[in-house]
Amino acid sequence: MSFQPLDIAAFAGFLALVVGVSLYASRGKHDAADYFLAGRNLPWWLIGFSLIASNISTEHFVGMAGRGYDLGLAIASYEWMAAVTLVLVGLFFLPRFLRAGIYTIPEYLEFRYDARTRTLMAAFMMAAYVFVALATVLYSGALALESVFGIDTLAGIWLIGILAGGYTIYGGLKAVVWSDLVQGVALLLGGVVVTVLGFRAIGGIGSFMELADGKLHTVLPWNHPEMPWLAVFIGGLWIPNIFYWGLNQFITQRTLAARSLSDAQRGIFLAGFIKLGIPFIIVFPGIMAAELFADRVANPDQAYPVMMRELLPAGLTGVMFAALFGAVMSSLDSMLNSAATIFSVDLYKRHLRPKASSRRLMVVGRVATGVLVLVGCMWAPVVARAGSVFDYIQMFWGFISPGIVAAFLFGIFVPRTPPAAAFGGMILGIPVYGLLLWLLPGVAFLHHMAITFLVISAFMAAVTLRRGLAEPRRLPKAAHGVDLAPAPGAKLWAGAVIGGAAVLYVIFW
Repeated sequence: MSFQPLDIAAFAGFLALVVGVSLYASRGKHDAADYFLAGRNLPWWLIGFSLIASNISTEHFVGMAGRGYDLGLAIASYEWMAAVTLVLVGLFFLPRFLRAGIYTIPEYLEFRYDARTRTLMAAFMMAAYVFVALATVLYSGALALESVFGIDTLAGIWLIGILAGGYTIYGGLKAVVWSDLVQGVALLLGGVVVTVLGFRAIGGIGSFMELADGKLHTVLPWNHPEMPWLAVFIGGLWIPNIFYWGLNQFITQRTLAARSLSDAQRGIFLAGFIKLGIPFIIVFPGIMAAELFADRVANPDQAYPVMMRELLPAGLTGVMFAALFGAVMSSLDSMLNSAATIFSVDLYKRHLRPKASSRRLMVVGRVATGVLVLVGCMWAPVVARAGSVFDYIQMFWGFISPGIVAAFLFGIFVPRTPPAAAFGGMILGIPVYGLLLWLLPGVAFLHHMAITFLVISAFMAAVTLRRGLAEPRRLPKAAHGVDLAPAPGAKLWAGAVIGGAAVLYVIFW
């Protein structure tokens, strides 16, 4: 696909807009609170769009659309159940986190358990960000650029890393969330354009529903190897969802930076409503590619890029290139900033320089961001050997997410759970999950996650019964002045999001 002058102008203009907005918004930073948490002053609408832009990246445009090509609409459960999970996070997790005034999610574990448990989670998260999250975003973004525009994959990896890393190093979280706003809007609009063009090419909504009928079911048999209904509704899918939306620094950092609990909750509810519509602009095009261009899709992960290449008219190429590039950078910049925050606050300040000044932490965060970019770019080519990008991400998070979820759930709802139970449970999850992958390779990894979680929970319950705390730990109260009053009508908005997900499941049963 060749670029027209309008395409080049659109792409260059978009990059200039993103970098310009990021640098302008992040001017005047003076300390760690400004750099890592944007001064704890983010409004709800910025939080909501930033959550979506950070979450939706080429792992969706490449990975999830690819699963739509193969599996069909059942993969949409990751989005619709995520909307439900966001509601639960907003109602039950966020008030506790904001009340404690934490910078990072691992920090909460020290308040609730001990420093050892906090450090373990921080180490897990750093490894997962570099070798799973950062690498897959870089690789899938470069793969999409190669499929559509012919840019060499390795060159694309370094191009994306240098651009997103540059303004993240300078601006911190404030630069990230404002760039997310610009990129999120471009992302959603670009996805709508491809979907509309896909409907036109396939003959309209009626023709699509008829041709793709076999792939428009969201509820699959209980023993399906990838998306069994048992795992979706009452089993393993809840583990990655609770971990990702409630306990993942990459996502929760913008809610921790809210100017009030009300803003954090309203931002989460906005993100929940948007999540309900994501499958229609990502999974649908993947299904359409299977009907329109099956002979041109050598690998399911190429489904969405092929749709772009075949359907976009001259003039829109640069716009979609910009939207795709924005999707990559919005996720990458968020991951970089969050990983740097964990390193600076949970590892460097906690263990190496306890008396480090706020300004020194900001400098350390910038250096850490640069190092993370380099390591992520060097590891990204390894992802090419893993098969499906989406499966690679979901499967490998399973080594740590069941243990982390169990530690937090017990910590919040079982007050006498001792530190040994949480630390031991997080360690135990790795061999249990690995053993299940080896012994039961034909079973859905969501079932592996559920079984691992149950084993860890049984272990933690036994330790608590035998060596439970004599008195529950007292958690600190925030001193940063954030208003902790819940959002007006929070339960009503939460019910609307959950009701929307239920209606979609009924329609596409």
